[in-house]
Amino acid sequence: MADGGKKGISLGFNSPVVLGFALISLVALFLNEISNGLTNTMVFSVYRSEISPLFFVRLFGHVLGHTDWNHFYSNMMFFLLIGPILEEKYGSLDLAVLMCITAVVSGIVSIIFMPTTVLLGSSGIVYMMVVLLSASSIKGKKIPLTLILILFMYVGGEVVNGFEAQDTISQLSHVIGGICGAIFGIVLNLDTKDL
Repeated sequence: MADGGKKGISLGFNSPVVLGFALISLVALFLNEISNGLTNTMVFSVYRSEISPLFFVRLFGHVLGHTDWNHFYSNMMFFLLIGPILEEKYGSLDLAVLMCITAVVSGIVSIIFMPTTVLLGSSGIVYMMVVLLSASSIKGKKIPLTLILILFMYVGGEVVNGFEAQDTISQLSHVIGGICGAIFGIVLNLDTKDL
């Protein structure tokens, strides 16, 4: 029996923005490890400093840096789970723009309201994605109850944790990410005609 065509399994490079971001974050983690923290300080974290070209690089780059493998793993697990769904729905360019906006906004807010804090990690973007995914089910002029519940439980929980926690996790960047996700979701999905 002749096989007319060989069918096999192959890998597809789906979600180039998500996979590219994860790969760059992995490289940033390796660079941080071998530089003994220098690359995170120079490029992959944001903090109050003089305005310079590196300051602007850090506004975007802080979301690529992670303190250690556990920090990287916990962010990438959700990022790689949710990101491809959003990239398929909104497209690579739009998702990349939303991620950049979230990075800059969370960086600026951190510099203003937490001037002695060094912020790094992609958890703000992960929170943006979680809320944006919930907002993706907006139909017409109806905001889904699940979006309200996610905002209340996921983002509201971070507000409470921000007042109670004594750890190094930046609940502020989580809240900012969630707010960005809600705004993006409403703007991209809500039919505002005839409002």
